[in-house]
Amino acid sequence: MEKPTERASIPDAACDPRTSPTATPTLPSTSSSAPPPLGPQVLPATPGPPAPVDPLTELPPLDAGRPVGAGLWNRNFRYFFVARTVALFGDGMIPVALTAGLLGAGRPASSVGFALAAWMGPLAVFVLFGGVLADRFTPRRMMIIADALRLGGASVLAVAFATGNPPLWAVYALSSVAGVGAALFQPGVASTVPRVSTDVQRANAVLRVSEALMTMAGPAFAGALVGIASAGAVYAANATTFAVSGICLFLMRLAPAPHDDAVRGTFVSELADGWREFRARSWLWGVIAVWTVYGFAVLGPMLPLTAVLVTEGHGSGAYGMLMAVNGAGSVVGGLLALRLRPSHPLAAGAVALPLVAVSLVVLALGMPLPVLAAGQLLAGGAAAFWLVMWSTTVQTHVPPEALNRLHAYDVAGSLLMVAAGRALAGPVAEAVGAPELLVAAAVINMGVVAVLLGARPIRGLRRAGLA
Repeated sequence: MEKPTERASIPDAACDPRTSPTATPTLPSTSSSAPPPLGPQVLPATPGPPAPVDPLTELPPLDAGRPVGAGLWNRNFRYFFVARTVALFGDGMIPVALTAGLLGAGRPASSVGFALAAWMGPLAVFVLFGGVLADRFTPRRMMIIADALRLGGASVLAVAFATGNPPLWAVYALSSVAGVGAALFQPGVASTVPRVSTDVQRANAVLRVSEALMTMAGPAFAGALVGIASAGAVYAANATTFAVSGICLFLMRLAPAPHDDAVRGTFVSELADGWREFRARSWLWGVIAVWTVYGFAVLGPMLPLTAVLVTEGHGSGAYGMLMAVNGAGSVVGGLLALRLRPSHPLAAGAVALPLVAVSLVVLALGMPLPVLAAGQLLAGGAAAFWLVMWSTTVQTHVPPEALNRLHAYDVAGSLLMVAAGRALAGPVAEAVGAPELLVAAAVINMGVVAVLLGARPIRGLRRAGLA
């Protein structure tokens, strides 16, 4: 499941610490045969002049007859890696820019929360439509359009904060534009990875390491830039990241996928088809159903309760340090996923998740700061390892023509439940106590692990390519 990028302080995806029965002629059973090749294709040479190509869908191949995507660091993956890296770096700037801009203009603290909600709401609502649009018009085209939307919104905010005090309605509206852009962008990420790399697991691991690094670097850079310039300068830098991302995506040269030109039904019928594909895979809906509980009861309360307890007990500097340690743990988890190739990836990922419960327990017990840091390191590594196993499994077991829509269901459910868990964490902690709530979350964490390992469709799903 796609984790909301909570270390970037805005749910993306990003990241955040997730997707059989009906087989088709092009997709094997999820438990026995290898899936069709999802990675880079060999483009045959053809005589005569090239056919007209729409540059927003697929560009013509560089060298006919040669593998366009051989190896991990091929041309397409390099462009995609840069696009994702700079976009995540830019996302990490937004909370800092909003906070500095609104509070610096004398706005109430609640305005920052409303502005972030204006971003998250459209993302959660429109991401399902983004999945359908990505299947209809190709993920690459939708991601470029999304970057153009976000570039425009960030540019206007940069000018508004640099030249004066923008009205709140304008800040909220432009934040909503950014949320719609994220909703159009996010579903295409999952289906693009198999098309730019033949080694899907390594590609996901590299992207996860990059995400962890950028979600630490983005806020730090924004904080320094606010100190020497202004919130407008941060938004200008943010707009630049979306411009770079869009250019990189435009320069990618992907071989056309067989389903790109498939005859499509109505928008509603394709949304319904995506739901049928979702229900047809018990391991997929099983994990996502379990993860809705996990997001609500574990991931949701974890961030606000950690922020409050650590800040009250050790100061805001200690909290920032722990978040950096958590990011370092994500790097370690991603590097482990580069090396390990378990035959049952979902089971292996579930085995790592008890380490998240360790971080909750040591926080509930009020342990010293070094112990809390060790807990955050373990939690970050476990979450990153699970997410690589999950992403790779979904991208290699779901048919390409349905992948964008199924990934959208995953993202939408996760965002909504994590948001609900965060919203209710404060009132529940006031009623029963924050340590008690953390211990309950740790118990639920272990229950989720037990369900993941106890469900045969999830536990027994083998890595793609293994008999």
